[in-house]
Amino acid sequence: MNLAETMKALEGYGSEQTKKVLTRHGAREPFFGVKIGDMKKLMKQTGRDHNLALQLFDTGNSDAMYFASIIADEKRMTKKDLHKWVRKAYWYMLSQYAVSQTAAETKHGWSLGLEWIESKKENIVSAGWSTLSNVVSVVPNEELDLNEIKALLKRIETSIHDGMNREKHAMCGFVICVGSYIPELHKEALKTGKSIGKVEIERATPGCSVPEIVADIENVKAKGRIGKKRKRARC
Repeated sequence: MNLAETMKALEGYGSEQTKKVLTRHGAREPFFGVKIGDMKKLMKQTGRDHNLALQLFDTGNSDAMYFASIIADEKRMTKKDLHKWVRKAYWYMLSQYAVSQTAAETKHGWSLGLEWIESKKENIVSAGWSTLSNVVSVVPNEELDLNEIKALLKRIETSIHDGMNREKHAMCGFVICVGSYIPELHKEALKTGKSIGKVEIERATPGCSVPEIVADIENVKAKGRIGKKRKRARC
């Protein structure tokens, strides 16, 4: 499928009800209001198509940008591509999910995550922490620098309450991922979560949940899933 055909197909999957929901969460025009489940249906027609993915992201249409992340070829994504994507990812479904999950599956994921968390821009810094979280969730522990991760936990412990809303949300996610996917740092992450305590996040949308670090890690433990890695960062 070419760009025009794909955009037409996305438009066909759109609905006003989904648009209303996504608008409340931060999406803005142009977009059609397409559910991720329907994007996966469309992927069966497009397959992985990296060139099409780059074109879709450049449209500025939120649905097209998210779909781009689904069909992009992680082996062909360059740092330049990912820097461009994160700058354009104006709301959290793009920054903390679409871009970060794609970045985490590339060879640049960890280095980009570390770079992005130094940003002063909320969408980029939150994408950075989410990218690091996704790397932790899929990369074998023997390939991770556990001392560096411990240092990141300490950084979060001392700075999270001064962070921006989505930054704090993504930081919580990182601690939860460390405690859930790295058995060697499970207790360290729990200790960090207890030290942090309740994280206050201004919720622009009623009903949005704030991650509860200790409770979420303990829930993973109760299910016997500590250390069980995901196959892919992208759903």
